[in-house]
Amino acid sequence: MATSYRTTPTETKGMPSGIPFIISNEAAERFSFYGMKAALAIFLANYLVALGGDNLNEAAATSYVSYFNSAVYLTPILGAFLADLFYGKYRTIITLSIVYCLGHLSLAMMGVGGMVEVWLLSGLGLIALGAGGIKPCVSAHVGDQFGKSNQHLLTRIFNIFYFSINAGAIVSNLLIPWVLKWYGPHWAFGIPGVLMALATLFFWMGRRRFIHVPANPGEFLRELFSAEGLKAVGKLTPLYLFVAIFWCLFDQTASSLVFQAEKMDLNILGIEVLPSQIQAFNPFLILIFIPLFTLVIYPTVNRFINFTPLRKIGTGLALMVVSFAVLAWAQEAIDRGETPSVGWQLLSYLIFTAAEILISIVCLEFSYTQAPRRIKSLIMAFFLVSVSIGNAITGLINGYIQIPEPAQAQLEAAVAKLEPGWEQSPRSIALPGFDGVTGTEDDFMARLKNGELDEIELPVENILKSPAEKVEALVLQRMAATGENETLAPSPEQVGDLGTDPWGNPIEYRIISAKKLQVRSAGPDKTAGTQWDQVAELTITPPSAPPAKSWMDAFRPSSPWLDRHGVQNQDEVSATKISYQVGGGTRLEGAAYFWFFTKLMAVTAILFIPFAFVYRPRTYMQH
Repeated sequence: MATSYRTTPTETKGMPSGIPFIISNEAAERFSFYGMKAALAIFLANYLVALGGDNLNEAAATSYVSYFNSAVYLTPILGAFLADLFYGKYRTIITLSIVYCLGHLSLAMMGVGGMVEVWLLSGLGLIALGAGGIKPCVSAHVGDQFGKSNQHLLTRIFNIFYFSINAGAIVSNLLIPWVLKWYGPHWAFGIPGVLMALATLFFWMGRRRFIHVPANPGEFLRELFSAEGLKAVGKLTPLYLFVAIFWCLFDQTASSLVFQAEKMDLNILGIEVLPSQIQAFNPFLILIFIPLFTLVIYPTVNRFINFTPLRKIGTGLALMVVSFAVLAWAQEAIDRGETPSVGWQLLSYLIFTAAEILISIVCLEFSYTQAPRRIKSLIMAFFLVSVSIGNAITGLINGYIQIPEPAQAQLEAAVAKLEPGWEQSPRSIALPGFDGVTGTEDDFMARLKNGELDEIELPVENILKSPAEKVEALVLQRMAATGENETLAPSPEQVGDLGTDPWGNPIEYRIISAKKLQVRSAGPDKTAGTQWDQVAELTITPPSAPPAKSWMDAFRPSSPWLDRHGVQNQDEVSATKISYQVGGGTRLEGAAYFWFFTKLMAVTAILFIPFAFVYRPRTYMQH
């Protein structure tokens, strides 16, 4: 480390001089990260096909986003070791920030050269390395700027730090989904890259004003493996496991909550918003709640009880239970074919944003104060790993509940057995289905052309065509007779008996949402919820009124990006469409999905109580 850099804080009771550079860096970096993440789930579910890939279903997209988040919050361990063992916090941050910029550049290049998956995976990988690697260093670097004379300002600066995060997030959560819809993924992922480059520049500009605590591998390892260091890690580990379940629920704002919002009435005070833009309500509330909690709620509660950090965290866990219960109640209305107001999601956001204040900010500061001097970056990384664990749990659950489609698996096995050169001529391949024998009711027929799958004929289309068309006729009848805000989904009583499939299973009718209905049976294995389920899905898109004029009209093209690139926007489709599949879908559907996570959070909140009673805090400061 250059000797011209300061290594100890100035004795002052005011804010350190490097703080403005850290805050401006954090605001731009968070704009970059949250903007990219706000667009990711919708992009994976709707835009991949326009670039030459295949769109993902909701569970797969949720799993994908969750695993990305998990990677982002796992790499802080690497960043902490680089900072504390080799380069120090400043050099680690500046180096990994460049990696971060390259990740955004890769996402913006998707589709170039005919490549989608390579650009996508490399971009998300570089962002996970860069964004995750700098996280523990930035938050610990903030604390390093303070000495004994101004350590009383730590709570305030961590609140300001969190304020800057959300100031960047609120703008990007509103802007980037709008950019994705009208200007496409290249701009939607490119703009966050530009902001990340600015964040890197801001941080470099403050290098002479920062306190640079140099890496000291000997002291780091000695303190980490000392009785004191191991005790600190051991005491905090259970806390981070409890907090992981909070993140398991909270980070679904960028995935499952976006998909739920697509099925709601998105009119807010006469303004129609995009499903991804609802996420902006969280950072908006943060800007209000930080001063409210700091100046009003905490002092008021402290008059009656000592509102310790662990009591704050426990209260936040309990609030998270309530917030997901609200989502589950809203989803029950969706499952009945209704279109509830997105206000239900806003109420949930209100509750779990309060939980975030009580858990995330408090745990961030608590982690810093509970960490011995030389392992502060590592402890901050352990706190961030709790986010990784929570997202990994979400990813695993959403991966487990997905039901595979057996036709594709059987086709891959059959193609692997074909003689070399089969790609030269079209061919049809009979796939045996469940019973393993061709020439029966459950066969699939795959038709190949130019070495690629042209289509797969499924027996389900013949089996469920008549029942599905009966439901479609009822929908069209209701579409002609009902008012604008009435549900078009017929009730089970109106649909009546749909008969049985060739294997003797009853054919069932299900309402998925106001715009999606299903006719299905258990299939040849006679067991519902498996890959052999026979499903006909009816998509309803009633004619909608043209969007209201707004001042943003002057800044957008005449039609959305998907329309301009040959992918028909669902909002423009009229009447109905029936699609057929064998397998697919999920084992946790509708409200059952949200109730599962509500119960998981309730158990976590209850188990946290005895932990909070036995934990004994010990505070360590850097200087």
